[in-house]
Amino acid sequence: MDTLTLSTERSLRQNLAHPISISLLVIGFVLSISIGAMPLSLGQIADDLLSFTSPANYSLGTNVLLEIRLPRTLLAMAVGAALGICGAAMQALFRNPLADPGLIGVAGGGAFGAVVIIVLGNAIAPNFMAYFGSYALPIGAMLGCLGVCGIIYKLSNRQGQFTIITLLLAGIAVNAIVGSLIGILTLISTDAELRELTFWTMGSLGGNSWSLSLPVFALILISLVGLNRLAKPLNLYLLGEAQAQHLGVPVAKLKKQVFLFTAIAIGAAVSISGMIGFVGFVIPHLVRILIGPDHKYLFPTSMLLGASFLTLTDIIARVAISPAELPIGLVTSALGGPFFLYVLYKQTSRLSN
Repeated sequence: MDTLTLSTERSLRQNLAHPISISLLVIGFVLSISIGAMPLSLGQIADDLLSFTSPANYSLGTNVLLEIRLPRTLLAMAVGAALGICGAAMQALFRNPLADPGLIGVAGGGAFGAVVIIVLGNAIAPNFMAYFGSYALPIGAMLGCLGVCGIIYKLSNRQGQFTIITLLLAGIAVNAIVGSLIGILTLISTDAELRELTFWTMGSLGGNSWSLSLPVFALILISLVGLNRLAKPLNLYLLGEAQAQHLGVPVAKLKKQVFLFTAIAIGAAVSISGMIGFVGFVIPHLVRILIGPDHKYLFPTSMLLGASFLTLTDIIARVAISPAELPIGLVTSALGGPFFLYVLYKQTSRLSN
């Protein structure tokens, strides 16, 4: 296949990427609020939404939709969007398509904070646990994320230069340290704590109310807007740091911004959903294969496709073994892995012909 044909095909895919991704997201949203232990028809959903301003008229279906399905669906979309775009940002920052948000240690820090709350919270901070109640776990996870971010940022920011190799090595070291600490806490946990810990580390979107979700939505939205505004300078950054600097890109500032926006989004997502792997690596990698590395298209498409992918996999997690629920991290890996291998095989086969 000649270069002109490849360029034309890629341009067509770029133009189709947004409408297709938005369509998938709309389909996922409708299915997610409709399907569950109590199925809701589209007509019933419309009536429930119209009665939103009249709490006195709330039926059981209205409460299920407004208090359970809707916040959970929006949370799946927000977390999926955060994982998708942050994966693309990390792959750009490291100039390596194998990078993912877990490399910088933020998710590990969140996991450590959550595990401390689960295993030691009532013993070392009973007043904190009693005062914050259901908020204690996400707050602990967020504090863990912030602590790790502070350490890594301090190590990587030397003399005003934000060094990528130091960022990578610090992230690997921090992941190793928190992994060992989590292992120790796992060993001393009770059976009940171990079950909660295991389920959290595999990811879950259940049990989250509007009051828990709204701060997460705000933090993720800030990060999504911030990262999308960096699409053009990141395109120049891919040419190399020296070349980007000559073209007027403030490289050190750019790297700090990418790190901070990614840390905020991943920290917020992990604090409420637990550890959901795979999405941040595969979704942007798949999008890059299909439409190319231009971040003008790569960022929003990764964001939209990540949101729709996590929304659809959450439906499967809810209904696969109903009335029980599968950890969503298991579903994302089980579904995403084979699909990604298939797309990769088709892509390499076409390029070799």
